[in-house]
Amino acid sequence: MAHPSRTARLQRATSESSIDLSLDLDGTGESSISTGVPFFDHMLTAFAKHSLTDLTVTATGDIAIDVHHTVEDIGIVLGTAIKQALGDKSGISRFGDALVPLDEALVQAVVDISGRPFLVHTGEPAGFEFHLIGGHFTGSMVRHVFEAITFHAGLTVHVTVLGGRDPHHIAEAEFKAFARAFRQAKAFDSLVSGIPSTKGAL
Repeated sequence: MAHPSRTARLQRATSESSIDLSLDLDGTGESSISTGVPFFDHMLTAFAKHSLTDLTVTATGDIAIDVHHTVEDIGIVLGTAIKQALGDKSGISRFGDALVPLDEALVQAVVDISGRPFLVHTGEPAGFEFHLIGGHFTGSMVRHVFEAITFHAGLTVHVTVLGGRDPHHIAEAEFKAFARAFRQAKAFDSLVSGIPSTKGAL
């Protein structure tokens, strides 16, 4: 059975940032990312690779002030694009879970493409939110990105940091775990007929 194309392209411009983003949920993980925030480029590249989502992001923003506006706005656009590309969600697995290590760090992520935005995000070690990863990306932005994506994509997401010491490893394991869980959830399931919900809509 042929499935409809699951792609989206969005542009968003404010006084704080300008973003051009396109994605294909049924890609191979190819990406071209330029946000002006190198560590976030690294995280979005990992998300694309491990979720098998083709992703192109070009963004400029007031990063001389702080990376906050640009990173948050990209999260908003990415979440909106995911929601748009998913369409009516017919035939998808809906649920996904992953347990991903990165050296000493270990993160579990569970995704439900539910249509109900909800994020439970726990386990980052004390002080993580204050750490400047790569000298420019504040640890607090990791949760902030997940908040923006889940809210605008309509996902229920649980991210649990089970262990870790190095902030780079912890953050990267979080993005990879989310990517792997999302990969499962968005995948088509040949046993699913129609929309996988007793309500008939997601």
